[in-house]
Amino acid sequence: MTSADRLRVLLMAEAANPEWVSVPLVGWCHARALFELTDAHLVTQVRNREAIERTGWTEGREFTAIDSESFSRPLWKLSGLLRGGAGKGWTMVTAIETIAYYHYERLVWQRFGARIRAGEFDLVHRITPLSPTTPSTIAARCARAGVPFVLGPLNGGVPWPRAFDSARRAEREWLSYVRDAYKLLPGYASTRRNAAAILVGSQDTLAQMDARWRDKCHHLPENAVDPTRFGARRTRASSKPIRLVFVGRLVPYKGADMLLEAAAPLVRAGELRVQLLGDGPQRAELEALVAREQLGAGVEFSGWVDHQRVQDHLAASDLLVLPSIREFGGGVVLEAMAVGLPVAVVAYGGPRELVTEPTGFLIELGPRAQIVAQFRALFERLVADPRLIESRVEPAREHVRRHFTWEAKARKVLELYRSVLDQQPARSGARARR
Repeated sequence: MTSADRLRVLLMAEAANPEWVSVPLVGWCHARALFELTDAHLVTQVRNREAIERTGWTEGREFTAIDSESFSRPLWKLSGLLRGGAGKGWTMVTAIETIAYYHYERLVWQRFGARIRAGEFDLVHRITPLSPTTPSTIAARCARAGVPFVLGPLNGGVPWPRAFDSARRAEREWLSYVRDAYKLLPGYASTRRNAAAILVGSQDTLAQMDARWRDKCHHLPENAVDPTRFGARRTRASSKPIRLVFVGRLVPYKGADMLLEAAAPLVRAGELRVQLLGDGPQRAELEALVAREQLGAGVEFSGWVDHQRVQDHLAASDLLVLPSIREFGGGVVLEAMAVGLPVAVVAYGGPRELVTEPTGFLIELGPRAQIVAQFRALFERLVADPRLIESRVEPAREHVRRHFTWEAKARKVLELYRSVLDQQPARSGARARR
């Protein structure tokens, strides 16, 4: 593709940081992959500036950092007070961040509105925020300017399972009981009405979308894998004790307590070992469980591990176990499969759409005792026949390589861009790149 054929895209990713994890890393990786296929310019928040510059990008050329800190920093501090504890109350955090985001987009339009109206960009794509609760005032402005606006991937809003209402309260998710109130926010309907296309990251998010906008929705999971970050390959052959690894925050909905309870008899028998990578407010409770169940040296609390080193731990394990009962994306699932590590997940939310029986093991959602019993039965099967793990190694790697690299996702998004532009009326002054 020549430079003249490449689409000019303004990428909006308020959260885009190559040195962080979760949503900021998604925003960065998605934007960087699209840079390889388009003439793009990234607009992000000023807190990401230094990390992006350390990659070799230059502000003003590849990206622009918008300084909205005078408004967003006090609101961030407020959310910390209202959420009632680190690592919990994420619905509250999202609600507060949505207020700040209105201001952020106002500043983005001040900086780029004239250029958008002048036809300098073929389309505008908002990558982050991922939350479907956060409107975009720029969508309507782009529509008036005749420039297509692409939204997403949107992901979130996976319903809390009724059997886990106690975990919901433990997570301080008070606002989740009235979550649908976000549909009353200014710009909610306008964002969807004026978007030329909406990427949705999960079937749960698609199910929340009003029928009026379903025809413009396209399914695209939010997560993918960067082969340069996860290029290691698992060479270990599964043998006793089978090595289980958990990666994530130690909070109730992630289910590390269910993992430990399910594994306990086999850990005591020396048939299993469990490594927990991560930290959080539930750690003391989990340590008490380990002591009470006399699991001793069979369980290792490794704390937070630098993201660049996570692959080393995955490659040295036999099975990633993610018993989360409300996971939106599940990026660690793809990271594990990328190095050839099969996974065991609860078949609900994001992981359900990433894992198949040939690549891992699916545990049906149900009451807590039922989930624990299913995991325990699985562990007993694997101890009896470790070949069940090995048979899934290559299918897992191939599944990620074919469908879930950032390059593969960027190509799907580029196809969507061209489809969107083909449906637009010719714009005066715009260069033909279709």
